[in-house]
Amino acid sequence: MATTAQQVLTTDITLQKPRLWNGVKDPFMYKAEVVLLVDGKEADKVIQPLGLRFYHVDAEKGFFLNGEHVKLKGVCRHQDRAEVGSALRLQHHQEDAEIMVEMGANSVRLAHYPQATAFYDLMDQHGLVVWAEIPFIGPGGYLDRGFNDIPAFRENGKEQLKELIRQHYNHPSICFWGLYNELKTYGDNPVEYVKELDALAKEEDPTRPTTAASFLSHHDKLNATTDLVAWNQYFGWYGGSPSDMGPWADQVHCDCPEFRIGVSEYGAGASIYHQQDSVKPGDASEWWHPENFQTYFHIHNWKAIAERPFIWGSYIWNLFDFGAAHRTEGDRPGINDKGLVTFDRKVKKDAFYFYKANWNPDDKFVYISNRCHLNRSQPVTDITVFSNLPEAELFVNGVSQGIRRAGDYAIFTWEEVTLQKGNNEIYVKAIQAKNIYEDKVSWTCK
Repeated sequence: MATTAQQVLTTDITLQKPRLWNGVKDPFMYKAEVVLLVDGKEADKVIQPLGLRFYHVDAEKGFFLNGEHVKLKGVCRHQDRAEVGSALRLQHHQEDAEIMVEMGANSVRLAHYPQATAFYDLMDQHGLVVWAEIPFIGPGGYLDRGFNDIPAFRENGKEQLKELIRQHYNHPSICFWGLYNELKTYGDNPVEYVKELDALAKEEDPTRPTTAASFLSHHDKLNATTDLVAWNQYFGWYGGSPSDMGPWADQVHCDCPEFRIGVSEYGAGASIYHQQDSVKPGDASEWWHPENFQTYFHIHNWKAIAERPFIWGSYIWNLFDFGAAHRTEGDRPGINDKGLVTFDRKVKKDAFYFYKANWNPDDKFVYISNRCHLNRSQPVTDITVFSNLPEAELFVNGVSQGIRRAGDYAIFTWEEVTLQKGNNEIYVKAIQAKNIYEDKVSWTCK
């Protein structure tokens, strides 16, 4: 069987005053067209979008796109959903992308594997910065280590990395190649192998930095194998308190000032069916995952992240609830409910609107939090509203509770509001430039 010789042709192109792909502000792309001629006739043609941008990450100041600082406000995404599993159609990818844009995210970590080309295309078009990674995954909820030092394993991982880079090299949205998630260093130590993956990534693509999602002590040598490093941290869910995020980040930055630090995962479980009067944590491994604690968790974790410019990016785990066969927790088995949106994408939880109020200044709205807590036992309660408007007025059963201006992080609170026995109509409105934005919910009090 005859083989066909391959040739690599390189040509220089100069664009005067190019319009740059500038993230969500202006995800502009040119169209690149390559035509193969044989004896003057077209034999083949490839057309691809072409986005031009430059960026870097600074250990003190974070991520810069085209010379401008951009705080990467990200989410993680699993490529699955209720009823169809991972066999997503184009409209499913489009809906996921639209939900990300609505919330105001400007970055996404596609965990923990290459995802559909259609989704990378959508990220190009919407301007979200992408962390793309290979499925080199540590223990998580399982007992394996993640790395087995045998030739077949090593070669398979390298082949997957090459294929990821070669297939998706031309996507301007992709800014980071992820090399691993939650590896351990006991048993078959992966440090030298990750160094080989890092060298391979640079050989295939010297233009993009490598990164990883660690959960080891920042003193572990594995953290120094990639250009950037981020950590999966669940302060307040798997032990500790949401207030621990800030001190942890400060300590890592102090001890390892050369590290470019990110937060690759943070989150807490929540069921829209689990409601309570006061804010108390649920049990991560049990059946009680109250929604209002997830909201509390995210408010305090995001404050810590937002106030530290050296954190180049952070990624909520997860934007959507997703299938996890080994889990027996929350309101049903087989689901990881840390999503800000339910598995079927039909309900956006309270924490989603907290982020939308902080991340999306353009889509004006008001939202009454704790709205799914329909049947209440306590007649006196605080009422919290999230909004990206400067002030709002609350009404309970037609009686004004006063106007509040936005507190820190787009949170409005009316304290010690008294509910009547039976049905209560809760209504909030905000007015800006003669436009009225409103939300309402009905609660029953015993």
